[in-house]
Amino acid sequence: MGRQKQGTSEPTAQAAHSERRIVHVDMDAFYASVEQRDDPSLRGRPVVVGGRGARSVVAAASYEARRFGVRSAMPSTRAERLCPEAVFVAPDFARYRAVSQQVRAIFARYTPIIEPLSLDEAYLDVTTHRGGLETATAVAEAIRSAIRDELHLTASAGVATNKLLAKLASDANKPDGICVVRPQAVDRFLLPLPLRYLPGVGPKTQQRLSALGLQTVADVRAQSEAQLIEWLGRTGERLFQQAYGIDERPVQAERIRKSVSAEDTLSDDLSLEALAPHITAMAEKTWRTAQRGGYSGRTVILKLKTADFRILTRHSSLGTAPTSADELAECATALLDRVGMPASTRFRLVGVGMTNLQSTEQDPQAEQHRLFD
Repeated sequence: MGRQKQGTSEPTAQAAHSERRIVHVDMDAFYASVEQRDDPSLRGRPVVVGGRGARSVVAAASYEARRFGVRSAMPSTRAERLCPEAVFVAPDFARYRAVSQQVRAIFARYTPIIEPLSLDEAYLDVTTHRGGLETATAVAEAIRSAIRDELHLTASAGVATNKLLAKLASDANKPDGICVVRPQAVDRFLLPLPLRYLPGVGPKTQQRLSALGLQTVADVRAQSEAQLIEWLGRTGERLFQQAYGIDERPVQAERIRKSVSAEDTLSDDLSLEALAPHITAMAEKTWRTAQRGGYSGRTVILKLKTADFRILTRHSSLGTAPTSADELAECATALLDRVGMPASTRFRLVGVGMTNLQSTEQDPQAEQHRLFD
């Protein structure tokens, strides 16, 4: 983000857990950085981790590629147009998981309370466990130094009193930076932030907020909670709490994930026959998330929402879990035959998920290294 680091005034709504010390560590362009580290010929070049072709997507992009506008989850064909000089590298998730476990071992030197979000980021509660260091900031710096010296990679870190602020802070000075948001600094850090940086504010929500005249956190602070709820429902309630830096969630170590899914609200309401490409896209997104965590699922779920907001789910339990995004898409698309709605029905949302998760690794300890939300 390249934003400010600290401030001076303390918001009245932010104090409930000011005694907590949370560090959020985010590896910089992780997959692409591992590829560049392990193959010197890729250093300094725009690297895209992912396949080529109309059905492929970008799993990760180096900072050299990001300068051209290439981003993760982007169709590979678009990435090629934006950066014709990009070097495409097939992802190697087994190698990325191995490096992620090395990073996790560094975390464990300072605290046992580690909540991974994915292979490349995690929350650490260092309120009491600091590996002999006096401050959370010192822990964050020690972790970043160890990652640099031992693994020859870089990481960015945010230090704050809760998970929301720590995650926002870790983005503030990427790559290879640190940002500390002290309790008395919350207002100066938060108020200028564009709302797109807040979790859950995607492009569509951002457009809706912009139409209401809400561009920054300060704009949200100028509204009452009741007004925000009237405009936005539950989103307004969440936005109000985020604007004041409120986040009561504890860091949850080794939280077992029970399912993985992705969904998308369509720009236009579509007939059942027109949903297959969107199901495929959501299956690919779900598959990427599952692969990053090292697991697959034996139960495939298709979620649909009709134009009149009726939610439908159909599922299929398989003898063996899908082994590719194509298999997952095929299973999910087959569930269209079981929707059982009139031909005139139109749908506004598509989702694909997996449950009954199982590790794709043989290591019995692999459960501890899953991808968590």
